[in-house]
Amino acid sequence: MRLNKMISHNTHYSRREADELIKTGQVKVDGKVVQDLSTQVSFKNKIELNGKALFEKHGYSVIVYHKQKGELVSKKDDRGRKTIYDTLPSKFGHYLSVGRLDFASEGLLLLCDSPSVVSALMHGDLERVYYVKINGMVTPAMEKAMQEGLSLEDARKGGHAKSEIRAMDFAPFLSYRIIKNSPTFSTIKVMINEGKNRELRRFFGYFDVDVVDLKRVSYGKIDLGMLKPGKHRFFTGSEYSALRDYLEYMKKDNGKEAKSADWDEEDDDQ
Repeated sequence: MRLNKMISHNTHYSRREADELIKTGQVKVDGKVVQDLSTQVSFKNKIELNGKALFEKHGYSVIVYHKQKGELVSKKDDRGRKTIYDTLPSKFGHYLSVGRLDFASEGLLLLCDSPSVVSALMHGDLERVYYVKINGMVTPAMEKAMQEGLSLEDARKGGHAKSEIRAMDFAPFLSYRIIKNSPTFSTIKVMINEGKNRELRRFFGYFDVDVVDLKRVSYGKIDLGMLKPGKHRFFTGSEYSALRDYLEYMKKDNGKEAKSADWDEEDDDQ
């Protein structure tokens, strides 16, 4: 991307302010002062502002995408349905998604051009926060299951019709807050750190209610914020730093690499 865009995405400077920094010789790329506003850079370049690194070289790029309802998290669909790659610029065609959100769900989705980073995140236990709207009341039985967990031999309700997954264990929610509770529709904010196939839809399906809206608003320290549906942004410098710290933690904690195979479909159709 253009140098001014890289600076504006990773600092508090606007693109116009970044242009001034470049023109006045305050920016270096790989150790050399650059004053050409058309300069193209990537995250593999070392970029410095007044001698301070914009970010440490990490060799990969991560974007936050606000997935819209009615999009598949897939490279293509044999039924011709719209995918996230139809919306994203073509330059992100080789990026891989960190898990999935189903066709009817929306919200925060991470994509990265490093398969190893994607794999590490999919085998991790970062917290995810969702807003869930169900067509019924939040009952005491639901709350008990949210607090204590649930083990089902038949968890097919809420799952995809073609899914081969039948039994499922649900860990206690890390937290939850009932925003609205009524006989018609209720809204709950939940935090979990697993990503099993349609986990939330299956959980509430057990109690004979449907999830009519599901939106993920955060993943670890990454928030959706004001990012509009169908739009994307690059990680900020501080987000890259947090990710690097987490990946280092994952390497040291061997137990994190022994997660279950449920992650093969992480967040798929939740």
